[in-house]
Amino acid sequence: MPKGPSCSITSLQALSPHPKMNDRIQNAMLGALVADAVSMPVHWYYDTAALDRDYGAFNTYLAPKNPHPDSILWRSHYQARNKQGEILHDQAKYWGQRGVHYHQFLPAGDNTINYLLGVQLYRSTIRAGAYDLDAWLDIFIGLMQRPGWHKDTYLEEYHRAFFDNLAQGKPPRKCGIKDIHIGGLAQLPFLIAALDALGPIEEDRWQETVREHIQLTHLGPEISKAAETFFRVLILVAQGSPLRTAVIEGAPEYLTKARLDTFLRFADRDIVGKQLTMACYLPDSFTASLYLACKYADDFSAGVLANAHCGGDNAHRGAVVGALLGAANKIPERWLKDLKSIDRLRCDTLDGLFR
Repeated sequence: MPKGPSCSITSLQALSPHPKMNDRIQNAMLGALVADAVSMPVHWYYDTAALDRDYGAFNTYLAPKNPHPDSILWRSHYQARNKQGEILHDQAKYWGQRGVHYHQFLPAGDNTINYLLGVQLYRSTIRAGAYDLDAWLDIFIGLMQRPGWHKDTYLEEYHRAFFDNLAQGKPPRKCGIKDIHIGGLAQLPFLIAALDALGPIEEDRWQETVREHIQLTHLGPEISKAAETFFRVLILVAQGSPLRTAVIEGAPEYLTKARLDTFLRFADRDIVGKQLTMACYLPDSFTASLYLACKYADDFSAGVLANAHCGGDNAHRGAVVGALLGAANKIPERWLKDLKSIDRLRCDTLDGLFR
């Protein structure tokens, strides 16, 4: 595999206490960020005709538009019990309105909230020299409670439930909920990249760290199984396995060779949205992500664009699609040049939480 984008990987290596970072693992994190930013304007579009009408055959970063025809904000509700549960801040006034885009205030090339949290996880872990569950919970809570830190109008069920539990007096380690949404995997590429920045691959220890981290917010066997499988496949690619081989060998419970061969005979939207859900629910959303990564195994740009154009929960599928394609390929410089989170990844100039 050609080395990842020299400017980005070199700058990340310069900030790492471990001089032999795995380029593929660092590229996986960058790939996830790109895939999310590409999908952001068309996130949660379930009417693909409306997606095509509103954004056309786009092949670059775009800003979101109002109205969003599939927005559920008009029927969504969150009322903070007290200051501990206040996470919407000035975005609360848009809840209950029709047509409001979930990410209406994000510029082209920016990332949605789960990925911004991932960036902070990456930075804070490297700065501390180790991953610490309780330290991360303190950072997570502080960020979400800070007015103006995020610009997302919509916050997922797990965010709302976590902080409602916190507002009721539960200890942070007990605030997670049972959840089967693929968004629970969004921080995994960042955690693995941070661990890689601190030392060589220790597969068993890293796997346990991933499991513990996911369970802070997302509980249940389905999300744990998907996280374990995602980790296994990503490590196989990082160690040099071809992407399709890594998926077939590492995730046979989701995608066998026979099933992949069948899927490859159809158009993407005939698979994602018809044979597999385009929504967030596991296991289908994870299988759909693996399918797209395999189909476009040799073409990063085609893969992240195909994922975006499939609609549904494309932004969170992007954690898997973008990470695997980023690990297996060089990311074209054009995607990194206009990615807003590139500067946020720097760990040498930080003395607090980024804005």
